[in-house]
Amino acid sequence: MQLTPLIAFHLVCALGATAVGPVAFWARRRGAQRPALHRAAGYAFVLLMLGSALSAAFMRDFHRPNVAGFTPVHLLVPVTLGSLGFSFWHLAHHRIDWHRRIMRRLYFGACLVAGAFTLLPGRLLGDLLWQHMG
Repeated sequence: MQLTPLIAFHLVCALGATAVGPVAFWARRRGAQRPALHRAAGYAFVLLMLGSALSAAFMRDFHRPNVAGFTPVHLLVPVTLGSLGFSFWHLAHHRIDWHRRIMRRLYFGACLVAGAFTLLPGRLLGDLLWQHMG
């Protein structure tokens, strides 16, 4: 697989969400409340996750086990979109604990865990990383 504009857009969104997520979490710590920063970083995180999920929906991989080019990692697309929707629904209903829980799980699962899997050999980023380290 090569770096296409779609993959580059996905990569920028995913890396941006991974970088912005901790800012949103930090800005709402109990010891240091920064609601304006939390809101700005939160909206940036949501937009970056939307960009990442929607761009992933258009990426296909016919080299791995797939159904019409969709691999198991594509299951993160509806999970991400659903998580964002449920998170805002809970926020609108003043269920802040559920909002916090969903956003933390989304960050951990979609940004950190899925991001770590992209570094495996045989994946575009993994191959780039391991070629330059070896």
